[in-house]
Amino acid sequence: MVGKIACLVVLCMVMVAPYASEAFTCGQVQAGVVNCLPYLQNRGPVGLCCNVVKGLVNSAKTTQDRRTACSCLKSAATTIKGIDMGKAAALPGICGVKSPFKISLSTDCTKVQ
Repeated sequence: MVGKIACLVVLCMVMVAPYASEAFTCGQVQAGVVNCLPYLQNRGPVGLCCNVVKGLVNSAKTTQDRRTACSCLKSAATTIKGIDMGKAAALPGICGVKSPFKISLSTDCTKVQ
């Protein structure tokens, strides 16, 4: 059921994206994180999470986009229980993308370029 809801959310994000004034919103970033939870909570494989990571990195075109993404990911990491932050930090490398910021609770998102 959660997978179906996540797919619906992602579909809505794709349909609304061309009309949005920002590259993405915090809600969209956090909705994408749903696909990463099995991996980040040590309950399953990386699965669709790499699609989320690649999409996020590709969408974050401006400094403000990257700062928003950073803040949203930090917020999600503190709100959702059981996330392995070591796995979160390693995701860009596992997915073959270069993140513009370190995925960590200690990252100062206001300094992300």
